[in-house]
Amino acid sequence: MEYLNPVYALKSVQQFLNTGGSVLLGIMLLAFFLSSFILERFAYYGMGHKPLVKRLKNEWHGRTDKTSWRARAIRDEMISEVKNRTEQNVSVIKTLVAAAPLFGLLGTVTGMIEVFDVMALSGGSDARDMAGGVFKATIPTMAGMTIAIFGLLFSTYVERKGRRETAKFADELGHAG
Repeated sequence: MEYLNPVYALKSVQQFLNTGGSVLLGIMLLAFFLSSFILERFAYYGMGHKPLVKRLKNEWHGRTDKTSWRARAIRDEMISEVKNRTEQNVSVIKTLVAAAPLFGLLGTVTGMIEVFDVMALSGGSDARDMAGGVFKATIPTMAGMTIAIFGLLFSTYVERKGRRETAKFADELGHAG
């Protein structure tokens, strides 16, 4: 039960951040922003997408002219609006996913620099002295790759869902002229 104690959880997070070095804080912030943008996309599909599509479909089906050049342009504009809304923030998510392993690599480099500093100061290769640097080298790498993998799964899902929803909307409007 002590694992459910917020104080214990906070101490565990602090210990993890100290073990992984300062780069791990950056990775944690990156994970926070990545998850925020992913949750925003899920919130959009849960609450904002259907009303938009319904409004635009009602507007389209309320038109008498659906075959003129102007009607086709309006239809294309509606499809474009749905596409823009479904693609919103997807590029930000993909950028954060791409940055996660780079932050992990930065953590690897800083951890290895610490290992080399210990080797230079101690004049030898005492494993116990180098362990802290090795932790600071491996933990950020693991964290960055884990965030990248989960972010990649969600970004792929969100991107595909956007394409499906846009195509579905275009089909529901029918072909103009």
